[in-house]
Amino acid sequence: MKTTNQYQAKLIAPFGVLGIVCNEDTLTGVQFLAADTVAQAPQSRYAKEVCKQLAAYFEDADFHFSLPIKFAGTAHQNKVWQAMCAIPRGQTRQYGDLARELASSPRAVGQACGANPIPIVIPCHRVVSKTGMGGFAHQRDGYELGIKRWLLAHEQR
Repeated sequence: MKTTNQYQAKLIAPFGVLGIVCNEDTLTGVQFLAADTVAQAPQSRYAKEVCKQLAAYFEDADFHFSLPIKFAGTAHQNKVWQAMCAIPRGQTRQYGDLARELASSPRAVGQACGANPIPIVIPCHRVVSKTGMGGFAHQRDGYELGIKRWLLAHEQR
């Protein structure tokens, strides 16, 4: 969980609180905050739109995000993040399968998933281990993995 105060909004989600990081017209970060974090109204028109679209997704997993985002990782991370965006809602891919598609390794795909700065919108939760859930936000248990479970269950409804 991040503790920076650079959020343009803090949105209450069904599983906790999200810190929204964006500039005037591009989403650059979604961070998982402590559950007792106080909500913060959006500080800009774009942050308000981000919150509106996230809330719509929480109500209906079939909602399609139409937010401009900036892939700001390494070339490999960007390739993995773009591939994650192509995984349909309600479906998952194993790290190894994604690695084969991208001529990479499962570990490198997992590292890129963990480095995803815009979880939910870039759906890293849809990438799982061949033996189970896998990790989420570089965590293998606890709060973050509970979020991954919630997101996957939400998309199965």
